Amino acid sequence: MRLERGSFKRGAALGVVIASLTLVSACGGGKGPEVYGEKRGGLWPFGGGDSGPAQTQIGVNGYLWRASLDTLAFMPLASADPYGGVIITDWYSAPEAPNERFKATVYILDTRLRADGLNITVFKQTRDAAGNWADAPASAQTETDLENAVLTRARQLRLSNLNG
Repeated sequence: MRLERGSFKRGAALGVVIASLTLVSACGGGKGPEVYGEKRGGLWPFGGGDSGPAQTQIGVNGYLWRASLDTLAFMPLASADPYGGVIITDWYSAPEAPNERFKATVYILDTRLRADGLNITVFKQTRDAAGNWADAPASAQTETDLENAVLTRARQLRLSNLNG
């Protein structure tokens, strides 16, 4: 369908585009007081106002997130997505075993501090005689040990937060 100059359809289409742009710019244009933790006139956009600055929240349990980063701190970090709850490490070789390397992926699946809200996958590679890396099966016990270490650290963080 061709829009001709001055036609009703063109005017309606232009009106829809302008209305859409106006709505989009109103949604994310400026940073309001809730972003910076300021009060303007004692009012917050959604009530309250006496609870202090607004908190930025991640989409997963904060204790599991922090504990995962603490537990895997010895491995180089490849990527971390706090909103999706995924931490991916880069390959790590222990100094005492230079012919094998490990990589871990952590999935935080819940906003609650629960054992089933955490899943860790470990990948292993070994170096062959030619010096090439080849995939090898990682021990399921390694994944379980890492998950237990993360859960223990998360409980410690939670208790330290509750005690002051």
